[in-house]
Amino acid sequence: MQTLNPVQTNERETFMDVLRGFAILGIFIANLGSGFSGYSEDAHLSGPLLVPKLDHAMSFLHHMFIEGKFYSIFSLLFGWGIALQVKRGMDKGINAIPTVRRRLYFMLLLGFIHLMIWPGDIVFFYALLGFLLLPLRKLSNKTLLITGAVLMLSPILLYWLKMTFHDLNYPAQKLQEMGNWADIKLNPKLKDITSQAEYMEVMKNANWFDILKGNMAGFFYRYSYLFFVSRIPKVLGMFLVGYVVGRSDFYKNIQQHKKILYWVIGIGLLVGLPANYMLAHYMSYFEGDYFGLKINGFYETIAYAFGVAELAMVYVALFMLSFQTAAGKKILSVLAPVGKMAFSNYILQSLTGNFVFLGPGLNYGGQVGPFWYTILGIGFFIFQIILSTIWLKYFNYGPLEWLWRSATYKKWQPMKKTTSIA
Repeated sequence: MQTLNPVQTNERETFMDVLRGFAILGIFIANLGSGFSGYSEDAHLSGPLLVPKLDHAMSFLHHMFIEGKFYSIFSLLFGWGIALQVKRGMDKGINAIPTVRRRLYFMLLLGFIHLMIWPGDIVFFYALLGFLLLPLRKLSNKTLLITGAVLMLSPILLYWLKMTFHDLNYPAQKLQEMGNWADIKLNPKLKDITSQAEYMEVMKNANWFDILKGNMAGFFYRYSYLFFVSRIPKVLGMFLVGYVVGRSDFYKNIQQHKKILYWVIGIGLLVGLPANYMLAHYMSYFEGDYFGLKINGFYETIAYAFGVAELAMVYVALFMLSFQTAAGKKILSVLAPVGKMAFSNYILQSLTGNFVFLGPGLNYGGQVGPFWYTILGIGFFIFQIILSTIWLKYFNYGPLEWLWRSATYKKWQPMKKTTSIA
């Protein structure tokens, strides 16, 4: 019986690694703001690495140009990658679905382990949704694109329904209650906490085992949040678009599709820029209204639906066009090593974020604002480019990618690069 073999280094699509590396940068900066740094404008924090005016301006720019765009690109790449794996199997007369399922099962395991390090993990979530993607792959490209668009716009209706019928928010509320229960059971010191400031003070004196227990409870908070913000249709919709990109060989025939890319950029900027400006406005000044299911939260949801995926696609289209030029390819290829070992780099970012901001580490939580943590994120990413480039001179894969591939194909993959002797 024929089995599907791993993609060899010379068969990889370098552009996907470039785009994946770019996405990893944006995701890290977003995570520094949403979780690691502990920064909040409402908390009235003070410290030498907090510069209120610059932090406010940078936070607004993050909402406008980063919020949601990079996990959207990652979602696109996820669907694209699965499509290529299925297509490669079909070209060889092999059913690739069992291999894809093994890949997703091991992805679940890695994601669960990562959840214990960083409750904001996306790997476990993507693996779960990957199983939903597989049966949908049989639909036509047109149907997949329409379904993807409907899914990405559906949070507007879902938010309105939750505003009107509060019982529809039950899954998020129940998971929140489970998180509260687990937090207190695992960390009794949190029982009398009434504010974010008090919580941060407790965490400053926590040890790594306390952090682990907090992350175990954080699993419920994370999925409460994902349900509340309707992340499932947003991500699954981009999966479907990515699957069409991969199955149709869109990128391989990019010269024929340049007109489409120009339309994507034009419409994306025309619709996406004003929508994201409004998104940044509502996120900066009315964030409480969003989680309170108020009318400003509904407006924020509309801005998100018409802005985030559209601007993410603009980024992708610009990268595609730039990579077709000699200068663009040379410059952007610098990102490829990070993208080739994206999961290892993603975990390294989480470990670094924990060490820099949590109490058992350097304890900078709540002391660094968007201006300085953006510089930190870019600086650390440059370090990852250098580290990944050096690593891949001697090894075929990143360490976690090696484990992942070995488990997927049920065979230890060659880790070290071999050199031929003349």
